[in-house]
Amino acid sequence: MEYKIKEATGKLGILMPGLGAVATTLIAGVASINKGLSLPIGSVSQMSRIRLGKRTEDRNPLIKDFVPLAGLQDIVFGGWDLYADNVFEAASKAKVLEAHQLEAVREDLEKIVPMKAVFNRDFVKNLDGDHVKTQRTHRELIEALREDIKTFKAENNLDRVVIVWCGSTEKYIDAEDIFTELPKLEQALDNNDDRIPPSMLYCYAAILEGVPYVNGAPNLTCDAPAIVELALENNVAIAGKDFKTGQTLMKTIVAPGLQARALGVEGWFSTNILGNRDGLVLDDPDNFKTKEVSKLSVLEEILDANKNPELYGDLYHKVRINYYPPHGDNKESWDNIDIFGWMGYKMQIKINFLCRDSILAAPVVLDLALFIDLAQRAEMHGVQEWLSFYLKSPQTAPGLPAEHDIFKQLMKLQNTLRHIKGEDLITHLGLDYYQELIESIQ
Repeated sequence: MEYKIKEATGKLGILMPGLGAVATTLIAGVASINKGLSLPIGSVSQMSRIRLGKRTEDRNPLIKDFVPLAGLQDIVFGGWDLYADNVFEAASKAKVLEAHQLEAVREDLEKIVPMKAVFNRDFVKNLDGDHVKTQRTHRELIEALREDIKTFKAENNLDRVVIVWCGSTEKYIDAEDIFTELPKLEQALDNNDDRIPPSMLYCYAAILEGVPYVNGAPNLTCDAPAIVELALENNVAIAGKDFKTGQTLMKTIVAPGLQARALGVEGWFSTNILGNRDGLVLDDPDNFKTKEVSKLSVLEEILDANKNPELYGDLYHKVRINYYPPHGDNKESWDNIDIFGWMGYKMQIKINFLCRDSILAAPVVLDLALFIDLAQRAEMHGVQEWLSFYLKSPQTAPGLPAEHDIFKQLMKLQNTLRHIKGEDLITHLGLDYYQELIESIQ
């Protein structure tokens, strides 16, 4: 298949439901980068290189120079929040960045004021803002969101818009019957069914406006079959779910290494403490369950007990998240890993990761926004599994198991970029170099 990628002309709008710690850190960071005050460290799209052709060809351009991505100077930010603070005020309260860093871009941040959010406290019990839409029905709220998107695009003279969910984790929802087919979802919307979460209303509105959507939380949103059907009908790219940042990032790095060396794992205990708004939301058991399911699936699918029962058949995996206000956005995680090796000898690995949650998440949001915009311009509609590199619970085609190994995910991402640009895929086989050497000697 030949991809005709439209150029990234004009301005790109990035709308984010939830202008909290992650979103404001991203916005402040891009403003700082555009002023030459910092670098986009952590952003694969901006800082990483991609190998093209054989190793001997020495072609290793930056990804941003290889595929046509929107430039950081051409991005316009906006979003919704249930608190009315402008981005400077919200970033100051989040206390992720130092005061002098925010002051350096204060003028840029104060200009960005959130639109009123769609909010239902039944889905996030521990938050209670008053900057919310007053429309009563699902259909009215969807139309209000569509109007927000149109107005934002028109007022900022934008060529394109993408939406990345940066809001809170909603309570756990089973993929019930109303989410399995588009006609059933449409009927549920008409009936104002209270099982439909706010995040899905944002996603539904985005798709109707032809706007690509990325779900950065473990909510049931664009991974519902009905929403996938809607996205395909409207030729819109979607991706989800849940940003892969702290502890889960470490699991997708360490677990593949253990599995690759055929080392057994009998126990993996994980606990976290964090004190930001995300931690407050997850202090409620209903919301924690949504996150727990997302975090648990990663390890079980990398260390597949069905394929390797001798090594992982007795794996005990436990995850805990604890709200601890003094830490703020400084997330701390502890992992105790009980492994065994040759002749059953037991060993342990202990990881203490002191990370800055929003510092890790901000470049992930940036990359997802730029890449989902690329996918839309390349007419790659529906589920974008190649973006699983950034996500805890990658969305896939029905019946297709997710790939959680971060190194395989990176290969998938890079090969997708090579593929749409007509470059040879890289297999890392390497035998061809030696065959050529043998032939040259003969």
